[in-house]
Amino acid sequence: MAEFGEVSQKSTQHPKPKGLTLQYGTAGFRTTAKHLDHVMFRMGLLAALRSKKTKSTIGVMVTASHNPEDNGVKLIDPMGEMVTPAWEGYATQLANAEQEALCTVLKNIMETDAISMSETANVFVGRDTRPSSESLTKAVIDGVSCLGGHSQDYGLVTTPQLHYMVRCRNTHDCYGTATLQGYYEKLSKAFIELTKNGCCMLLVDGANGIGALKLREMEAFLKYELQVALFNDGSSGKLNHLCGADYVKVHQRAPEGMHMGPGERCCSFDGDADRIIYYYNDTAGRFRLLDGDKIATLISMSLKELLTQAGLNIQVAVVQTAYANGSATRYLKDVMKVTVCCTKTGVKHLHHAAQDFDIGVYFEANGHGTVLFSKEAEKQIRQLVKHSNANDEKKRAAKLLASTIDLINQATGDAISDMLVIEALLAIRGMSIQGWDTLYTDLPNRQLRVKVADRQVIDTTDAERHVVMPAGLQDAIDTLVKKYKQARAFVRPSGTEDIVRVYAEADTQEGADGLAYEVSLAVYHLAGGTGEEPKPLK
Repeated sequence: MAEFGEVSQKSTQHPKPKGLTLQYGTAGFRTTAKHLDHVMFRMGLLAALRSKKTKSTIGVMVTASHNPEDNGVKLIDPMGEMVTPAWEGYATQLANAEQEALCTVLKNIMETDAISMSETANVFVGRDTRPSSESLTKAVIDGVSCLGGHSQDYGLVTTPQLHYMVRCRNTHDCYGTATLQGYYEKLSKAFIELTKNGCCMLLVDGANGIGALKLREMEAFLKYELQVALFNDGSSGKLNHLCGADYVKVHQRAPEGMHMGPGERCCSFDGDADRIIYYYNDTAGRFRLLDGDKIATLISMSLKELLTQAGLNIQVAVVQTAYANGSATRYLKDVMKVTVCCTKTGVKHLHHAAQDFDIGVYFEANGHGTVLFSKEAEKQIRQLVKHSNANDEKKRAAKLLASTIDLINQATGDAISDMLVIEALLAIRGMSIQGWDTLYTDLPNRQLRVKVADRQVIDTTDAERHVVMPAGLQDAIDTLVKKYKQARAFVRPSGTEDIVRVYAEADTQEGADGLAYEVSLAVYHLAGGTGEEPKPLK
């Protein structure tokens, strides 16, 4: 094959370091930037093959959410979702193939998936603000062109924006226009429709990342409907250094440089703007965090109320993982009467489960999430907007629902889109951040890690809430949980290292700490713990 001749020749310009092996995970590939050039070239090759296979445009995003020295790459499937597990496997094989075996691996993928080289290939490429991203993007484009593919380089974009572009292109612009201006115009129009001249004020921590840059661009489209005070905008500080969603959540304090007055509404993006968390200082000066559970609660209760007002019989469900706070689960089930479904940890599991409902709301506790609307649910809502016989209240509710659909990025979790949805829903409800925070009180909880000789000795079921192996561990956990009030605990193996993660909650912090320690001890003794035995928390 002539194309493979070019692959052999070009791949020598993107050599693989000897002995380096990488695994394509939930976040794609992620490692030190200097080790990624060959991976980028090969992901360009794979994206071209995926495009030929699906007869659709595929996305390649050059980004890594956390350390500035790292970089990474992830592939985006036709509807803006993550690439399928089988192709994650292909990505790993291709990245780890030694130079002389590269063409053989490519040929095997093509034969296994019956891919025709005569198909055209179209790939959208985007990157974040890391210094290494520009040259790594060129390596991706090199790979795409090697297999006769066409690339469109969007330059600097947030990860969710590239997901959005891919979805727009493959729906032939039914979802929106596949440009940054199209993204800004669609979201800002929907936001203005929802808030109707009710100006909101918000303090935003941009994590010194790409999200800050894009929010600045969007401000002009929002007119005066949202007044943003932007901190950590990337003009001086380092990416995620003393700022960003992870920093705020872990340290339970405001990011560097942000001065919060009592009750002022604040939020933080993560580095590539696919996660968001909210927070404020109460009147006593105490820091209060509103995580993904609180966001899912606000969105699902607001949608449910609007559907009732519109007279529409459409089911709203919230998809959680075992890490969701027990108070959130109880509030949704018992007070809001919303369907709650639990799935394995990881965005791809949540996204997949949310597709089973009329409207599926999912957020991880870290603030990554979105809302999915079935075609039928969206059709019913939009038909009611057009229906001339509907009464005023029903029509108003349907219009608000339709604008909410337009404001949400259904392709993936999107900090900018989620921020606008939260601000709009608070405005519609006339609700302060304190009012939102007091919907329910989180149960105190504690997360610990136990080192083990082999994480594979732990096997779980029931969305990771129940241990099947080793024998006796679940019985031990059940016995320990009974000693505490409003308690629960679960353990699950890490996906990447020989560690078992322990989660415990109870009615007091002391209880949660005690239970977490005792469960850790049980894991250590029954699942082959290594190193020092767990110690009680002081």
